[in-house]
Amino acid sequence: MSSVAVLTPESFAEHLSGIKDQEMTGGVPEDEAYIPTYLEAFPPLPENKGAPGDKSGEPAGPWGSKIRPIKASVITQVFNVPLEERRYKDNSQFGDGGEEAKVCLDIMQRTGAHIELSLAKDQGLSIMVTGKLDSVMKARKEIVSRLQTQASATVAIPKEHHRFVIGKNGEKLQELELKTATKIAIPRPDDPSLNIRITGTKEGIEKARHEILLISAEQDKRAVERLSLEKVFHPFIAGAYNRLVQELCQETGARVSIPPPSLHKDEIVITGEKESVALAISRIRAIYDEKKRKTTTISVEVKKSQHKYIVGPKGNSLHEIMETTGVSVEMPPLDSCSETIILRGEPDKLGPALTQVYAKAKSVMVVEVTAPAWLHRFIIGKKGQNIGRITQQLPKVHIEFTDGEERISLEGPTEEVEQAQVQIQDMIRDLLVRMDYTDVNIDQRFHRHLIGKNGANINRIKEQYKVSVWIPQEPDRSGLVRIEGDPKGVQLARRELMEMAQRMENERTKDLIVEQKFHRAIIGQKGEKIKEVRDKFPEVMINFPDPAQKSDIVQLRGPKNEVEKCAKFLAKLIADLMENSFSLSIPIFKQFHKNIIGKGGANIKKVRDEDCGGVHIHFPSEGSGSDRVTVRGPAGEVERAKRQLLQLAEEKVREEEVEEKWQGECGRIGFTFLVNNFTAELQAKPEYHKFLIGKGGVNIRGVRDRTGARIIFPSPDEPEQELITIIGREEAVRLAQKELETLVKNLDDVVEDSMVVETRHHRYFVCRRGQVLRELAEEYGGVAVSFPRTGTHSDRITLKGAKDCVEAAKRRIQEIIEDLEAQVSVEVAVPQRYHRAVMGPKGVRIQQITRDYEVQVKFPERDDNNTAGQPRQSGNEWKYCAEFVLRKCDVITISGRTEKCELAKIALLALVPVTEDVEVSFELHRYIIGQKGSGIRKMMEEYEVNIWVPQPEQQSDVIKVTGQVANVERAKSGLLERVKELQAEQEDRALRSFKVSISVDPKFHPKIIGRKGAVISQIRKDHDVNVQFPDKGDELQDVIVISGYERNTEEARSAIELLVSTLQEMVSHDVHLDPRTHARIIGARGKAVRKTMEEFKVDIRFPQPGSEDPGRVTVTGLPESVDNAVDHLLNLEEEYMLSVTETETMAAYMKPPSRYGGGEGVGGGDISGGAAKGFVVRDAPWNDKAPDMSNAEDFPTFGAGLAPKQTSAWGPKKF
Repeated sequence: MSSVAVLTPESFAEHLSGIKDQEMTGGVPEDEAYIPTYLEAFPPLPENKGAPGDKSGEPAGPWGSKIRPIKASVITQVFNVPLEERRYKDNSQFGDGGEEAKVCLDIMQRTGAHIELSLAKDQGLSIMVTGKLDSVMKARKEIVSRLQTQASATVAIPKEHHRFVIGKNGEKLQELELKTATKIAIPRPDDPSLNIRITGTKEGIEKARHEILLISAEQDKRAVERLSLEKVFHPFIAGAYNRLVQELCQETGARVSIPPPSLHKDEIVITGEKESVALAISRIRAIYDEKKRKTTTISVEVKKSQHKYIVGPKGNSLHEIMETTGVSVEMPPLDSCSETIILRGEPDKLGPALTQVYAKAKSVMVVEVTAPAWLHRFIIGKKGQNIGRITQQLPKVHIEFTDGEERISLEGPTEEVEQAQVQIQDMIRDLLVRMDYTDVNIDQRFHRHLIGKNGANINRIKEQYKVSVWIPQEPDRSGLVRIEGDPKGVQLARRELMEMAQRMENERTKDLIVEQKFHRAIIGQKGEKIKEVRDKFPEVMINFPDPAQKSDIVQLRGPKNEVEKCAKFLAKLIADLMENSFSLSIPIFKQFHKNIIGKGGANIKKVRDEDCGGVHIHFPSEGSGSDRVTVRGPAGEVERAKRQLLQLAEEKVREEEVEEKWQGECGRIGFTFLVNNFTAELQAKPEYHKFLIGKGGVNIRGVRDRTGARIIFPSPDEPEQELITIIGREEAVRLAQKELETLVKNLDDVVEDSMVVETRHHRYFVCRRGQVLRELAEEYGGVAVSFPRTGTHSDRITLKGAKDCVEAAKRRIQEIIEDLEAQVSVEVAVPQRYHRAVMGPKGVRIQQITRDYEVQVKFPERDDNNTAGQPRQSGNEWKYCAEFVLRKCDVITISGRTEKCELAKIALLALVPVTEDVEVSFELHRYIIGQKGSGIRKMMEEYEVNIWVPQPEQQSDVIKVTGQVANVERAKSGLLERVKELQAEQEDRALRSFKVSISVDPKFHPKIIGRKGAVISQIRKDHDVNVQFPDKGDELQDVIVISGYERNTEEARSAIELLVSTLQEMVSHDVHLDPRTHARIIGARGKAVRKTMEEFKVDIRFPQPGSEDPGRVTVTGLPESVDNAVDHLLNLEEEYMLSVTETETMAAYMKPPSRYGGGEGVGGGDISGGAAKGFVVRDAPWNDKAPDMSNAEDFPTFGAGLAPKQTSAWGPKKF
């Protein structure tokens, strides 16, 4: 690996300018150029000389670090299941929906792995599983358990080894089960059994058994020993910072677990290999015996509050004492009241240890500073700025504020705590002089009004008086409001808050009950009306509820007197609205509405505005089907408007012809006129309406025919659902009203009756959650039909309801029973493979047949077994082979009345799909299919058929269309239309493929193409052709091919020839411009030169960097344009050279002499004196003498004796 560095004299001089004089090679004068050595200019890269695994040296560079191998995220496993171990052996056709394929599909969905099955010649099963490692292992386990016969075996290992097989949180056991694809059952801890049961394949059982025995054998080699040693000697065994026990573990290889100081337990546990454990025990006992023999103790009393400073963070101070003196310090528990500390160690070390204990205890002091609790936040400052300054100066001091207490705790080194105490006390004195506070007791119910909407009121007070106002939260249930800040501002803010509270105490809140339908009328359009009310009562707040709440409460709040006045005003306004909101619905024949309204609404305006004092009259929309006209306004005016509207309707009735009859016998036309328009209303429960109307309107039509009156029932969206309106002549209306009242009265008389229905028919009535019974109740006035409970063997049913309804329901039940008795079953043979098509999506087609013909259609159970005979289809008829036998799964059963079953059978057979062949040229198939099958898919969706296109290798012209007869015919027509379109496109494509070639000198090609292809793109667009230029490797570099319609290609060729003739007239002229002006002439991103080229209609080319003639600029264009452009460029050069000369002259005076420059430098007198030497280094490898190739020592021959080795500039010899 090599490294290349490029330096310029300027960059190297700048690099060396910061090096101190004493660091340079001595004896070089300041004004003499210094030439660095090769090693100084190019220092070698540092080498890592440490031994492998030595971490004490410099960290390895990015190339030295070990690159972790990248493992594939997807793996593949292949395994076999022999025939004798296959669970499903009877699959005659593997892969065609067999059980094994279904199981694998289920496993793929559950695990996310991809599974491929194949069958070997020996009928063994080969399975390939692909996916992520975890998914593959899970899938393999499930495949083995579900596709391979399972065996079981037991393995006995010691009970204490079972937990190692299970592993932490069962992870080891799960890993073992996945790895071996087995199920391993381990006895519970309270079960004395030693046997572990393994279930799976023979191979898996052997693997699992082997792994379990390995785990047990590994545990046999390990030992666990427990030593009971006095707790007070544990620190000596552990050592300072637990270093002694860590060294012991490293040396012996055993693991030593010492209970922590907080756990009062004497037992030390050693685990590991037996030899390692024995060695560790001997070492620990030696330490224990030595310390027990040599150590003694002393006790000292230290304040409990200072104990934590002796312990230090995480017990570091105790470890420090142990490390420096070898003495163990025993601290009493934190929850103990004892202040006695015991020091245990060798007698000569106890003195120094005691000194350190006292020093630690006194190293930190705690001071409390008294400060009013309300000042705490000012001491802390905004975002902790004030207290932050102290903690930054004295980082070891901990300052603690306690809520609600008038003290501040300072903890830390004595000197720093004293400094912090002085600063805080000064701050408190200053704040007490500048700040004040006061508490104001204001009822909590007024607090939200003090705050205002989005805190508007309280924020205004804070900004105006420069104070802080603290209002307690609602859960506190306190009325105490605290004001803090400047003394004067505190008093002013207190006065304003008291005034606001006093004003609110005089306020009153009143709730008005106003129906929500009037809210919008009170508010008015864009709030205009309510604005007038608020302007009239400015001190009263009027709050309307949210429309979504559907509340009728309007809240008024303000001064008591003003609220009362506003409430009276609103009450009067509401009364007027209620008076004017009286509504009445008038039935008037719909054909008269237009005449009543009048031309341009003249009639209705007269009634509404002049005669009836501004009532509101609403006519139903044309498509609503309603005859009712709604009049709303004051009650008296509404009644008057009703009379006038009815009078207008009566006048129009008299004028118009309403009935025309053809009298065939007398040959004349008779006219009948209505002489009166009378209306009556009748109340009836909504559930009776259906019965009054009758099935298909038979009942109400009979009443109309007998009386001649018109009867209008309310629509579902009308508010009065019980109101029935009768319109017509008075005598006809009276007669119809009487008949309807009789019917309603009969319906109101509830009777109970019964009838006999055979138990075999009961299920028909109660199935589908009683659908038939619900229909009977809706059709016959809510009659209730009760069937006996299942198991009572009773055939009597009970009917309860209006007498007429009960009788009608009985007749309908009898009709249903007769239909059930008359039912027959008709069998229709339809091949099973067409059943799904006959049913339609979600069975919609069959449901339509059952509704239209009142039959039941039952499909047989599906039979997946293949049989010999299969039906053949020819046109619309089904034919069967001679050996074909009708299968049970092909028979569809239709149940119902004979004539309806026959009709349903015809409809069912019409749904059986047929297949037709359509001749379409093979060449057009790919166009019919479309991109990614989009074309054929669109046709299948549009015509609801299935279209089968033969495979390309068959070279067949026959396309099969399968579906219902009508759909197939439409699809055939659509397919043939598509073929015609494609043939037309082919013909058009042939016409567009006309090609013509033109020979153009390659030097003109860039001009024809234009900048970014602008010229050629315009030619292509104008003439709708494709122009192809030769590639670089083509033999004919001058041939341009134009393809498209013949006429268009000729026009495009003429355009190109015209362009070439223009280009041939152009000339090129070279002009020499000083290279220093090129950048100015070109401009930023070529903007200036492009402008020049566009202005003079020429092309200007500048030389490439490093060219032989850097000043030559080529100008191409028409002769006159080229001359003008050259003159312009020369003028620009002359202008730019003035500034270039000035710049260079200034730079020569301003540039200081280079200390490290080569040659004479700038101060040498000759500014232009010779070329720069460039960067020079001493002792470079290339400065050494070139080796002599004839020298046998430098270039020895193979096999010859070697000369004595000598050091060479080219490094050590390789041979």
